[in-house]
Amino acid sequence: MTAATPTALAPTAYRVTPARVMRSEWHKFWSLRSSWITLFSAYAVILAVGITMGTTYDGDDSEIDTVTLILLGTQLAQIALAVLGILVTAGEYSTGMIRASLTAVPQRLPVLWSKAAVFAGIVFSLSLATVLATFLTAQVFLEGTDKAASLSDPGIARALLGSAAAITLLGMTALGLGALLRSVPGAIGAYIGGVLIVPEIVGMLPYDVVDTAMKYFPSKAVEALGASQQLPGAASPGAALLVLALWAAASVGGAGLLLKRRDV
Repeated sequence: MTAATPTALAPTAYRVTPARVMRSEWHKFWSLRSSWITLFSAYAVILAVGITMGTTYDGDDSEIDTVTLILLGTQLAQIALAVLGILVTAGEYSTGMIRASLTAVPQRLPVLWSKAAVFAGIVFSLSLATVLATFLTAQVFLEGTDKAASLSDPGIARALLGSAAAITLLGMTALGLGALLRSVPGAIGAYIGGVLIVPEIVGMLPYDVVDTAMKYFPSKAVEALGASQQLPGAASPGAALLVLALWAAASVGGAGLLLKRRDV
């Protein structure tokens, strides 16, 4: 038997594996101060707005869904987390760090998939924990009102889970846009325009087909997914989840396709 030489061990010791790429992206995500600040700000807004809704509710908003009322803060958090998703991908192009990442992982696609997986895992876990904490805290103040509810009530748990999923999928869509456009300002502009502004403009057109199509825009799907009861004229929660997943898949998948074809 011959002893293994350092040369023979080197290829195995430094072999690129999915687990190692994922670990690298995990460390990059948490090493950035912007990640901490954005996450804290987004979830603090959700909790603060939820508590405010609970403490100030006087019955004037009785027509609004209970979960929707409590989680009004997610509308602002969605924008913050979308920007974070863009920074995860486009941010590396702005600093030039993407060259080192793709040099270390020549196949390229594992870098994008790992970024998406790390982002989705972190955002979904923290979003679910935050919306649960916000709902339970707000219910302390809403006891005895028409907005009093518990996790065991029909549609409540699904709406909370749906809200966390919606936040995550919107962020994934933004992450894909960042990888597609490779520009932080450009991707933010495209996200705000495509997700927030264009649907409102299209919705003003006086055509029946527009009303049908509006159900499947991300902003409308988010509303349907985060409500504990079926909203009039909205898609079902299952359809809304599928729509958001398809938007995210199209964004990230398109970024993956271009990543293989374009130079850094």
